[in-house]
Amino acid sequence: MTNINTPAATDSAAPLIPLPTTLARHTVTAGATTALIGTFLAWTWTSDFPGDLTVTGYPGGLQLLTLTTAALTILFALSTYGVPGLRWLTPGGTYAPLRLLALATFGTTGYTLGAISADLGGIVNLEPGAYVSGLGSLIALIAAFALPGDTPGTDTTGDNTWQRIRHTLAAPSPRPARAIPDWAGILIIVAAFAIGLYVFAYGIDTAYTELFIGFLITAVFTFAAITQAGLIARLSALTAHHRTVTLSAAFVAAICFPFTQSSDEYALIGANILIFATVALGLNVVVGLAGLLDLGYVAFLGVGAYAAALVSGASTSSIGVHFPFWAAILVGAGASLIFGVLIGAPTLRLRGDYLAIVTLGFGEIFRITMNNLNGNSGPNVTNGSRGIPAIPDITIFGYDLGISHDVAGFTLGKPGNYYLLMLVITLIVVTVFRRSADSRIGRAWVAIREDETAATAMGINGFRVKLIAFALGATLAGLAGTVQGHLTSTVTPEQYQFAGSVPPNSAFLLAAVILGGMGTMSGPLIGASLLYLIPAKLQFMQDYQLLLFGIALIVLMRLRPEGIIADRRKKLEFHETGQLDTPDTTLTDTPVGVTKAGA
Repeated sequence: MTNINTPAATDSAAPLIPLPTTLARHTVTAGATTALIGTFLAWTWTSDFPGDLTVTGYPGGLQLLTLTTAALTILFALSTYGVPGLRWLTPGGTYAPLRLLALATFGTTGYTLGAISADLGGIVNLEPGAYVSGLGSLIALIAAFALPGDTPGTDTTGDNTWQRIRHTLAAPSPRPARAIPDWAGILIIVAAFAIGLYVFAYGIDTAYTELFIGFLITAVFTFAAITQAGLIARLSALTAHHRTVTLSAAFVAAICFPFTQSSDEYALIGANILIFATVALGLNVVVGLAGLLDLGYVAFLGVGAYAAALVSGASTSSIGVHFPFWAAILVGAGASLIFGVLIGAPTLRLRGDYLAIVTLGFGEIFRITMNNLNGNSGPNVTNGSRGIPAIPDITIFGYDLGISHDVAGFTLGKPGNYYLLMLVITLIVVTVFRRSADSRIGRAWVAIREDETAATAMGINGFRVKLIAFALGATLAGLAGTVQGHLTSTVTPEQYQFAGSVPPNSAFLLAAVILGGMGTMSGPLIGASLLYLIPAKLQFMQDYQLLLFGIALIVLMRLRPEGIIADRRKKLEFHETGQLDTPDTTLTDTPVGVTKAGA
């Protein structure tokens, strides 16, 4: 009987490098072990390179990333041997995760060696440990691509190099795993969110650019590896089965984040990520569920921010009233709702490009109007380009979010306080999105998105359904806008452009929805987090953000058009599923009414 963790070479695609399978696996293990050992040796002789890679016997900085990927490579390699206790790592019996982890080890190590050489002035600055890890990671990579492919029956003869690599990395669907007790599933969910919190906190807390880039390389290839191994699919099945536990674990992990940060700078990044992600989730109602291309969505964020700022008691407010926060947030959400209905009612009878142009125009009209309400070009309402500064901090039940507080032995500053407030609002938005998507109106949105003509023929009032989506999306953006205005302490028209250097703006919001996965709940949250975190950590990318994001979207459309988190419908739409294949003739050889023997 064939071990499911040892794919037969005769049923697999040809390897890129001819080498016996057993020897290739031994070589991968040996190469990864060598790379791991090298991390305990000095990689450079001077501490001028950030992270201090001069210490022998104690890995630090980028060495820890190489150590992590090398250790994972060894574990997955042992899993392919059928080692008891490790078989669950590759339930589909595939080599694709091993190749991706070898790529992660080589990519992280190679980048580190290149960064040392570039920053310090040549490879002469490399110590023996760097060569040991570099050679080990290269050997592991070459041997990993000598393993047979995991796509049974695939003939790679005549394919170009890119096609052969794709065939080699492709993995079949994992075999169903054994059922586990509910208590074990709950522990796995809790452990997964704990690991996720640690990884996110580590990434956001990276102290220098080189470490963050190395972290990105490690995270991308490692996530791809565990996805190919089927572990993400198995975790998704567990979270679907224990939905309440999943939401509770996610909320607790998010609450713990500001307590893991020693600097207000990173807590501020976390608060802004939540604002960006919440607005992106609201846009997902409009674009992902209803299929309405809105290019001026950031204007609704501005409407909520301006409305809340005007009633917040700011000294520069032209209204001169001071509402409590609960009333200010209702004013912001209500103003965005009204504007959503007023803008949507005359424009939602348009479709496609025409609707996109109109919404883009609304976004620009909003920004220009806020500039003109300065007392010269129009009535003095918004102070024009100066905006509304000095917005007072929020006070809830006597708890001033603008000052530091000691909570359970930890000190939370203003960014941490606003992060926790925004987390509650994000939870509300997630609940609204989830309930709406699963409701009758949510199914009507999907029907309109797929085919408005067919949906109308089935009795769905397309205009009313689209107007509800537009109004709901605007309201969710207004909720986030009220908190954003108080967090930044000022509101100006330049914050709400179609495409600017500082998110959130309409282009970045749309990119977050597409990158994360349209129509999903967690997709826009992940997409927004990536699009905000990466520019915040890589300051040198500020002048090339739109170019780099455009390239990222092109690559995404080529490799994973359904987004990072795939909606089931999109996955069927963008990938060949065999639904339209010609039926097997063996099933039609028997005349109708006659059954085969043994059937």
